[in-house]
Amino acid sequence: MRVEDFAKRADQLIEMADVAIKTQFQVSWSKYVENGAFAGFRSASLSFLLNVFGSTHPYFKDFDTRVSSNALTCARAGREILVAAKAEVVGGWTSRVRSLVAAEIFSDFLAMAEYLLAGGYKDAAAVMIGSTLEEHLRQLCNRHDIPVEVIKDGKPVPKKADLLNSELAAASVYGKLDQKAVTAWLDLRNKAAHGRYEEYSDGQVQAMYQGATEFMARVAP
Repeated sequence: MRVEDFAKRADQLIEMADVAIKTQFQVSWSKYVENGAFAGFRSASLSFLLNVFGSTHPYFKDFDTRVSSNALTCARAGREILVAAKAEVVGGWTSRVRSLVAAEIFSDFLAMAEYLLAGGYKDAAAVMIGSTLEEHLRQLCNRHDIPVEVIKDGKPVPKKADLLNSELAAASVYGKLDQKAVTAWLDLRNKAAHGRYEEYSDGQVQAMYQGATEFMARVAP
């Protein structure tokens, strides 16, 4: 799922709001919108906000509370909440969306690694799997407020993957068994990256692919 896909869906929902608002009518001193159009807009918007932001996020909770009837003011409030939500998604300010986009990218890289393995290119596959795993560790650190850089000579320097791995395990993001597995996968990646091809086999890269894929799916940012 790309950011563009989220933005496109938000635009569709905003358009649904506009359609509902155009159906406005007045009863006594109050204005309403057609109930069917409102119901579709509300349900679709709640589903979108839940999937993108989660049930505890202010956007979802505010929409659920404030967009509670087919009053015109409710429809307009819902529209503005969606406009704000879209701006946050497009601006890259939402960690949940960043994680979902990263997961899509990781999936593409792992598919490429699988293709390389099937073609007998174990060394390139090992480097790709290891690099994807390292970026996954950085995403986990960001999610759990673990710094991914250290200051050396007054400049920020990215932490090595092994250090990220140990700090994530120390923070109980995952257990010691996973930590040992990640250490082994990173070691295999380093051997591939430095041309030490005779020190590992096709079968070990296959096991790395399967294990790392399962780990990244289970321990998600």
